[in-house]
Amino acid sequence: MPTPTSANLSRRDFLSATALVGSGLLAGVAPTLLAQTPPPTPSDTPRRRRYAVVGLGARYSMYRNAILDTYSAHAELVALCDNNAGRLALARRKIRKKTGAEVPGFSDADFDRLVRETRPDIVIVTTKDSTHHTYLIRAMELGCDVITEKPMTTDAQKCRAILEASHRTGRKVIVTFNYRYSPPRTQVKELLMDGVIGDILSVDFHWLLDTHHGADYFRRWHSQKAESGGLLVHKATHHFDLINWWLSASPVSVQATGKRDFYTPAMARRLGLESHHERCHTCPEAAKCSFHLSLAANANLRELYLDQETHDGYFRDRCVFRPDIDIEDTMNVSVRYDTGATLAYSLNAFNGWEGYHIAFNGTKGRLEHGVQEQVSVSGDGSVPGALKPEATYIRIFPLRAPAYAIPVREGVGGHGGGDSVMLDDIFSPAPPADRFRRASDERAGAASILTGIAANEAIRTGQTVEIATLVPGLTRPDYTPMPSGTDPLPMPPR
Repeated sequence: MPTPTSANLSRRDFLSATALVGSGLLAGVAPTLLAQTPPPTPSDTPRRRRYAVVGLGARYSMYRNAILDTYSAHAELVALCDNNAGRLALARRKIRKKTGAEVPGFSDADFDRLVRETRPDIVIVTTKDSTHHTYLIRAMELGCDVITEKPMTTDAQKCRAILEASHRTGRKVIVTFNYRYSPPRTQVKELLMDGVIGDILSVDFHWLLDTHHGADYFRRWHSQKAESGGLLVHKATHHFDLINWWLSASPVSVQATGKRDFYTPAMARRLGLESHHERCHTCPEAAKCSFHLSLAANANLRELYLDQETHDGYFRDRCVFRPDIDIEDTMNVSVRYDTGATLAYSLNAFNGWEGYHIAFNGTKGRLEHGVQEQVSVSGDGSVPGALKPEATYIRIFPLRAPAYAIPVREGVGGHGGGDSVMLDDIFSPAPPADRFRRASDERAGAASILTGIAANEAIRTGQTVEIATLVPGLTRPDYTPMPSGTDPLPMPPR
C-alpha cells in the first residue's frame, strides 16, 4: 500500500504528524512523512494549493468557480476526473473557454495516474454517494487530503473503511456541511450555546420537500438505496448533522419507520395518467404530467446530461412513478443522544412547500425556528436551498413569560447563504477563528450518516439500532461547549 508523500505537507500537517508520532497513533506511517519532509523554503508568495475534482455533475461547478475565480490567488485546479467521457470533455472545454488554460482530464480508471502526474494537495470528491469511499480512501493512501460532498458515504462498512484510512494515513478529511454556515442556522447555534433556553432536553424537527425538488430525487440515481442510502442518508445527513452540531451531541440509538406512498404507479393512475413510463424525454403522456422534466428545454441539463447519455446510458429524467424505486418518500425517526436529549424527526418528499420547522425544548423555555426555501431542481441553473426571507423566523418562548421574536440574520445564496461562507472557510489560506466550530471532519461526517444508516436498518428490521453496533468506538467530534446540565436554574415566575 503506498504511503503518503511529503510533497504536499503544510506546516500544520507536519506538526500534526509530529504529534501523532509521539502518541504512537501513526506508527509506521508518520516517520516516513517526517523523514521525507523538506526544509521550509522562504518565499514572498506562498505556493497555491493544488486541487483535483472527481465527479463533474451538477455540484462540481461550485468548487470549480471557487478555485478559478474567488480563490484563484490561493488555489489551482490541476486535474478533473469523471467516468463519463463526454462530461469530462465538456468540463475541460468550459475551463478552456473561461481561462484559456488546459486542465488535464482523467477517467475514473486512471485515478492513480491522475494523482501521480498532477500531484494534487487536495482531492475534492463529488461523485455518486455510493462511490465516495473509493476516491476518498485511495486519495488518502496516495498522500492527499480530501474534501467530500455530503453524505460522506452510504453504509456502515464504507464508513468504517474511511475512518480507518484517515487514521492510518494521517490525512485530513473535510465534509462539506454548508447548512452549518447559513447565517440563520449559525444564529440558532449561538442562541443555544449562550443558554437562552437552558439545557436542551428534546427536539421536534420536521423537514418538507416539495414536488419540484422532492420529486427530483425519484428521477435520478438517488432513487436506488444502494446508490444513495435513500433520503435518510443522502438528504437527511444535512439535518442530522445540524442537530448534532446545534446540540453538541452524538447519536446513541435510533428507531424509525418509512414507506413509499406517493411516488408509485398507483399514484400515477390516480393523477389521471394511464401508467408510469420509463423517462420524461420519451414519455407519451408528457403533456398531461406536471412532474414532466424536459432535459432538452434547459441548456444546463441538456449539456450536462442529455448530451452525455451515449457515453454511459444514464437517464437523468426517469419517471418518478416507476415501480423499481426502492427509497421511501415518508419517514419518521426517533433518536437518543449522548447528552440525554431526544429527537422526533420527520421527512416527507411530496409537500406543498419546501423547508422545515424545528423546536428546541429547554429547561428555560422553547426556541422555534423555521425556513421556507425557493423552488429548485438540481443542475437546472436555479440556486439550491435559497431562503425566502419573509418565511424565515426565530422565536423564543421563555417559561411563564411573553414570547418574543429574534431578528433573523440574512442568508443569501446557495443553501441559505451557507455556500459562500463555507467556501471561504475551505479555500481561504487563513480563515478566521470560528467559535461555532462549523468546519466538519470525518468524525462529524460519520455521526451524521450513521443516524440515517441506523434508521434504514430500523425500518428494515423494526428494531431499535444502537450506533455503536455500526461503528464501534466512534470518536466524538470537536463540539462547542453548551450549558452544563448541572448548573442552578432560575425559578420560573409564578
